[in-house]
Amino acid sequence: MSELPALPVTFRPGRTRAVLLTAGVAIFVVITTVAMLLEQLSAGERLSFVFTGALLFGVLILLSRPKVVADESGVTVVNIAGKRRLDWAEIIQVNLRPGDPWVFLNLSDGTSLPALGIQPGIAKQRAIADARTLRALAEARSTARPEEDQG
Repeated sequence: MSELPALPVTFRPGRTRAVLLTAGVAIFVVITTVAMLLEQLSAGERLSFVFTGALLFGVLILLSRPKVVADESGVTVVNIAGKRRLDWAEIIQVNLRPGDPWVFLNLSDGTSLPALGIQPGIAKQRAIADARTLRALAEARSTARPEEDQG
């Protein structure tokens, strides 16, 4: 592998995020426009249309939230509804197997954490490169620490 990137580095599914946010804006604008153009709707009904458009946009914002941020001290995994901070030493393995919907981090406590910030969906080659970079960072950081402690 070539040289590791400078930290901090953020991995996120950029194309997927762009599609979700663009669709969210379009849905909100269309639903709001329809609500305003339908003259037979009362003010309350129009408001409910706008609220529905905003709710759908909010859901798409949540779906576009995932990212993985690697810095000097560890990794922060932000998924749809949660966020978890990991030290480098906690990450045993970074996996993105064929058919996986996103990267999985095998952790020192025996569990596996999905990292939705790296997903092959629309940009498969980018996700593979990001997974390899995160794997190389995790390996470099986990092997560097014992040497630092010894000398």
